[in-house]
Parts: sequence; C-alpha cells; structure tokens
Amino acid sequence: MQRPSDRWISIGLSLLLHAALVGALVWGWLLFRQPPRPAPTLAIEATVVDARTLKGTQQPVPQPPAAAPPVPQPQPQPEPEPEGPPPPTPEELARREQQRQEAQAAADRAQQEAEERAAQEAAAQAKQAEEQRRADEQRKAEQQRKADAKAAQERKAAEAALAQQKAAEAREASESEAELKRSLAAEEHASAARSGPALANWQAQIAAKIERAWLRPPTARAGIQCMLDVTQVPGGEVTQVSIGDCNGDQAVRESIEAAVYRASPLPPPPDPSLFDRHLKINFKPD
Repeated sequence: MQRPSDRWISIGLSLLLHAALVGALVWGWLLFRQPPRPAPTLAIEATVVDARTLKGTQQPVPQPPAAAPPVPQPQPQPEPEPEGPPPPTPEELARREQQRQEAQAAADRAQQEAEERAAQEAAAQAKQAEEQRRADEQRKAEQQRKADAKAAQERKAAEAALAQQKAAEAREASESEAELKRSLAAEEHASAARSGPALANWQAQIAAKIERAWLRPPTARAGIQCMLDVTQVPGGEVTQVSIGDCNGDQAVRESIEAAVYRASPLPPPPDPSLFDRHLKINFKPD
C-alpha cells in the first residue's frame, strides 16, 4: 500500500521537472535573441619622417638607392564570429518542441498517476475504515449479546434461588407449624396425663423401689420424711441425687441417697409423655 509521503514526493518531482523544462526554454530563447558583437580589429598608426629633417644628424654617406620597401597591402578582415551558441535550426526547434511536449506529457502522466495512486490510497483507507467500523460494531454487538445472556442467566439463577428460598421458607414454616402442633398435642396429652392418676402411680412406684433398696440405719426413727431431687436419663438411669427437706440425721440422709442409686434404673412411666429428667419424690417410708 502506498504511503501518503510517496504521493507528495511524486508531486514534488513533477514540479521540479516542469521548472527545469521552463528554465531551459527561457535560456535558449535569451541566447537566440541576443545580437552578435563585432570581432575586435587591430589598428596601427604610423608617420613617415625624412632623416634629413632630424636635427643634429650627420649627412650620411650617399648610398646607392635602396629598393623601396613594399607597401603593405590591407589584409582582409575575418568575419566576426558570433558570440554564444549558434541560433537553433528549425529541426532543432522542432526537436526541442517535441522534447518539451514529451516532458509535459510525462509530467502530466506522472501527475495523473500520482492522483490515481492518491485516489486508490484514499479508497483503500476508506475501505479499511469501513471494515474497522463493521468489525467494531460486530464486536460491540457480540459483547452486548454476551452481556445480555449473562444478565439473563444471572436473573434466572436469582429467580431460581429466590424460588428455592421461598420453598425452603415455606417448608420450614410448614415443619415449624407441624412441630408446634405436635408440641401442643404432646403438652396437652402430658398435661392430661399429669392431671390424672398415672403420674401419681408412677411416682409411687419409684418411691416403693427406693424404699425396698433402703437400708435403715440404727438412728432412723419412725415418721421419717424427706424430699428427694433425682436426675435421670431416658431408660431410668439415675445420674444425680440430692436430699432436700428431711427430718433425719446425716446417717439417714446418706442411707436414702445410697438407696436411690441402688434403685436405678427407675421404673419407666406408663405413658412416655410423663417422662421427666428431674423428679421430686416425697420419700415417706413405713
């Protein structure tokens, strides 16, 4: 592809060629118009003097007359040579005109070629700019399409996550409601069971088993009554025993605490809803 600098170089060379042709034509015309200068001639001036007229000269001895010197004949003067180059002939003028026309045609062709190259370069640049514009538009459209697809995917993911969250919340609410209903039902059942004779019968069974495991100490007297705090685990295993109000001495207290551990595991309740980890038993042995 031609660069913009090549175009200006071509135009500069064309202008220099035209200037050289015009200068050559003007110089030839000036030489042809200048008139020729005459050739320089040698001028000699002389005067014939008789020797007898000279003062202070002696009369020479008469000599035989000498032959008279030959009279110089005027020499034909050569024609003056014209200064500068000779005027061009018609053939030379025709040749120069032909050269000028050829140079002008060459300069015109060079200028036309330079203009064509400039037009081709401009067209190529315009085509490249159009291709670049289309490529940029396609790239932007592809980026927008990807951004839209990503946004749509993120929106779907957010909607799916929201739906899952709502479903989980609804499921959790349903499970909480069901658990609340079961808890209320269990509490109602346990309350009904505790209000009936089942709880008293179970506590009586526990007290009877403890009494059977009790080893009465010598200091125990009649009418002993002690309040027992018993901690058990599911299955009736006793884990902790403490004696509250009790009218017995220390030996009686220790013997009752040992009897509770020997009575483990305690009898299970007739109704599972009556089970309680922390029991309060009124121990009143016969």
